[in-house]
Amino acid sequence: MPRLDLTAIPPRTSTFYPAPFDALVAGRSALRLGDAGGLTQFGVNLVTLAPGAASSMRHWHEEEDEFVMVLEGALVMVTDAGDTAMAPGDCAAFPAGRPDAHTFVNRSDAPARFLVVGSKAAREVAHYPDQGLRAVLMAGRFTLTRADGSALPPAE
Repeated sequence: MPRLDLTAIPPRTSTFYPAPFDALVAGRSALRLGDAGGLTQFGVNLVTLAPGAASSMRHWHEEEDEFVMVLEGALVMVTDAGDTAMAPGDCAAFPAGRPDAHTFVNRSDAPARFLVVGSKAAREVAHYPDQGLRAVLMAGRFTLTRADGSALPPAE
């Protein structure tokens, strides 16, 4: 496969998070490098966070491993253990099935970029303990529910 042209890959800025949770990731964009390269067994994303943006709601995965490496800027990794400053070259790994919820937040005044590599499970459950939510991935689509599996109220 030829070298990927990052300028030809459209940035993804959307989220399946409903309001008000979508505000957490405002200022996040990702280039889906793995998809652009035709990879099917794992995902590779180059994520940029504007100042004040978070990578996601704090979460953990039942089935998917996740690896993160900071490339540019300063980030704060927020896990069950607390906050950890992350600088270029710093890495973190989140094995599937370990309930250590995590997110990355840009608390600086400059953009930050990091690489995320993760497995692509056909069925996945992600837990969001701070919001009392969970997301189930089936047939390529996420469904967000309360942590107990009950439906969220309709959007107003």
